[in-house]
Amino acid sequence: MARSHGKSKIWTLEFIIIFAFHFIVMFSMYSTLVTVGSVAIDEYGIAPSTAGLVASIFIVGVLIGRALSGYQVNRIGAKKLMYVGTVLFFATYILYFIDGGLYLLVAVRLLNGIATGVVSTAMNTLATISLPEERRGEGISYFSLSMVIGAAIGPFLSFLLLETISFHTMLLGVGILVLLMSALLPMIKVNNFLSGEKRRKTKFVMIDKDVLPLGSSILFMGFAYSAVLSFLNVFAQERDLVTAASVFFIVYSVTILLTRPMTGKLLDVRGANIVLYPAFILMAVGFLVLGQASTGTVLLLSAVLIGLGFGNHQSVSQAVCVKIADRKNVGLATSTYFIMLETGLGFGPFLLGYIVPYAGYGGLYQWLVVSIGISMVIYYFVYGRKERRPA
Repeated sequence: MARSHGKSKIWTLEFIIIFAFHFIVMFSMYSTLVTVGSVAIDEYGIAPSTAGLVASIFIVGVLIGRALSGYQVNRIGAKKLMYVGTVLFFATYILYFIDGGLYLLVAVRLLNGIATGVVSTAMNTLATISLPEERRGEGISYFSLSMVIGAAIGPFLSFLLLETISFHTMLLGVGILVLLMSALLPMIKVNNFLSGEKRRKTKFVMIDKDVLPLGSSILFMGFAYSAVLSFLNVFAQERDLVTAASVFFIVYSVTILLTRPMTGKLLDVRGANIVLYPAFILMAVGFLVLGQASTGTVLLLSAVLIGLGFGNHQSVSQAVCVKIADRKNVGLATSTYFIMLETGLGFGPFLLGYIVPYAGYGGLYQWLVVSIGISMVIYYFVYGRKERRPA
């Protein structure tokens, strides 16, 4: 397996380029995810439920992209997959500028989601194998910030920009940023295959069987967090906390930015348990606080707690997935991690919507402590009780 890093160095030039490109792709994803629904309502006069489909079909595409690319990483290599995904990204992104009605927009969202899933899987794999093994947990914690920052800045800036420019102008600007960043991709030399290395022919596999049991724990965490992504604004309107809710994800992201470097180092030195058990507990407390929030201060306190919990759970559990997989299956393990996480995030809102009429939004958040508890129990039995402290 090829490597391109100095002794114990994380922030190599290649890692910085991989980080920056993944960030801009995630920025593109989240900037449209939160705005395209309202744009579709204005342009096509559709119902809110249909607008939700226009937005969320993208996540379905990302899942398909990850499911297909996890196998391809081991067949054609992560670097070639990066280029394939980037070409697909631009080919599908251009279709946004064709006015073909609602059905074309839905198709474009699905296809661009598939391309984004392919790119993200390739970049996560390249980032992981570029890291020194003894600092891999810390490095993955740093790299996962590319998604966290994109998820925070994308929605914030897109709402701000749409007050002064059109949706398509915003798309053009974001597309130019992605294009400029893609010019740096040839500088990435690291790959999961050595030049001239023979590829083993293997059958098509979507899920890494070694990672799947832990993936069940990750799914339940994603299921719980999906309620924050989908229902926070409605909950805030109900409680008259809209102003505080507008900066909820900024507070959440800053909390992660401040703590992930430390938790990544803890993972490498002390193992996953010392980070993940407190993360489960902090997330559960955060959901209890969120469900009872009646002031902006309490709402933002829950953002800090959920950031400490779910935010650090994401990066550490991804690192554990890579650790327990076969060394040659880094890409498939990464893909499996995201498939399980995004299955919870994608299907959670649909299922949880049936609980809201009975429990209310506040009650829903409190009941989701059960999902977090189930996740912790699964983690204990499939990995936590067997973990050995790093030498």
